[in-house]
Amino acid sequence: MRIVLRVAVFAAVLLVASRPAGATLSQVTSFGSNPGALAMYEYVPAGLATGRPLVIVLHGCTQTAANMEAAGWNKLADQYKFAVVYPEQQTANNPVRCFNWAGEYGDTANLVRGQGENQSIASMIDHAIAAHGSDATKVYIVGFSAGGAFVAVMLATWPEKFAGAAIMSGLPYRCATTVNGAYSCQSPGVSKTATAWGDLVRGAASYTGPRAKLQIWHGASDTTVVPMNEDELVKQWTNVLGASSTAASTETIGQATHAVYKAGTNVVLETYKVTGMGHATAIGNEGTSTCVSTTGAYFDNKGICATQRAADFFGLTGGGGGGGGGGGGGTDATAPTVAIVSPAAGAEVTGNVTVVVAANDETAMGSITLSIDGADVGTDAEAPFQFDWDATAAGEGTHDLVATAVDAAGNMATTMVSVTVPGAGGSGSGSGSGSGDGGGDDEGPNTDLPGCSLDASGGGAGFATLGIAVALVLGRRRRLRF
Repeated sequence: MRIVLRVAVFAAVLLVASRPAGATLSQVTSFGSNPGALAMYEYVPAGLATGRPLVIVLHGCTQTAANMEAAGWNKLADQYKFAVVYPEQQTANNPVRCFNWAGEYGDTANLVRGQGENQSIASMIDHAIAAHGSDATKVYIVGFSAGGAFVAVMLATWPEKFAGAAIMSGLPYRCATTVNGAYSCQSPGVSKTATAWGDLVRGAASYTGPRAKLQIWHGASDTTVVPMNEDELVKQWTNVLGASSTAASTETIGQATHAVYKAGTNVVLETYKVTGMGHATAIGNEGTSTCVSTTGAYFDNKGICATQRAADFFGLTGGGGGGGGGGGGGTDATAPTVAIVSPAAGAEVTGNVTVVVAANDETAMGSITLSIDGADVGTDAEAPFQFDWDATAAGEGTHDLVATAVDAAGNMATTMVSVTVPGAGGSGSGSGSGSGDGGGDDEGPNTDLPGCSLDASGGGAGFATLGIAVALVLGRRRRLRF
């Protein structure tokens, strides 16, 4: 009886994972060494110039490459001119399309540089750079769930390839290398010292150069990959990046707690923990800004746009040069675009706050200047544009933050947000514009597979997202992958 139930669940999963009609991705059938037997899809804006960035997007279990179009990376690619590559797991490798972040039934080849699925993705990156003239110094990678866990694998095994990364609902590198270990990592979680976690990454590749800055997202109510995994990721990667494991600043943005970690004066890691969200990617409009993501399975409207914020963090929306194709010789009379990304308008802030500004220009950006309550804070000429502000020292009440963008031709644009420093006894909890459950993530028991939710209407990929393959293929003759 239990085997029959599991097969029925498997069928439901495959229905969820079917490719949507009208997908806009193009498949690349030959891209070099592919020992992991993955498929490659890409989205390349028409007329893309050489020297532009490249973004790699990894899906979660039960998903396909096309399902991740809902995240909105194609829209950003059209607007800011970069290519997007979508690796896709195959059911022959994993019956519910999980990237094999914990190895393959005790075989750790996928976790070893130059082997298995990490080599396949590395080959896709090299192919895209050669085919589209992408800037090899501006390659970014983002993934959800099992895809997020595999982002950690890629950062560890191929550190020289990436300038930035985002892990959404993922796990640390080498948290597990066995089936039972994978279950334990997901829930209740595995704790190690920062040094022990960091040593696992350092042992993956002989590398002493600069590493990618990292953004981490997690639902505070995630019962599939428990929130403890975000904390362990912070320990692992602050250790690797030479940053303090204590946040330099925190703030509340709607339903999310945002924390920033620095190595010296540089922001190298930031986290978002979203209240009321389970196993999902956060989406939602922020103020007057429309989120590029659309609703779909495992995308949960929490009033904060993870894809947009990841792109801002990478510097994709802030100019960053490259310009593409020699620039033409006309006079640039168009003003740049500029927006204060963090803190959000109306946010309550305390302590040391990192003000993040996104700016873009059709030709070339110059610099960003920030003033607060009319006093100059500083100028930043390199994206992502960031400024430190001691909100507590500024005193309670409302404060006006004004960012001024100047492009290379001298054209100017400004933007302003107002934030509040609460007084003693203030709520400090932010406005919390929550939209209800929105598809309730990991709610409801499953007596056959604890923690499993296959609800495609909202938040959670459920246990299927990372570990259901373990139960589904018990007794099968082919080797288990998870």
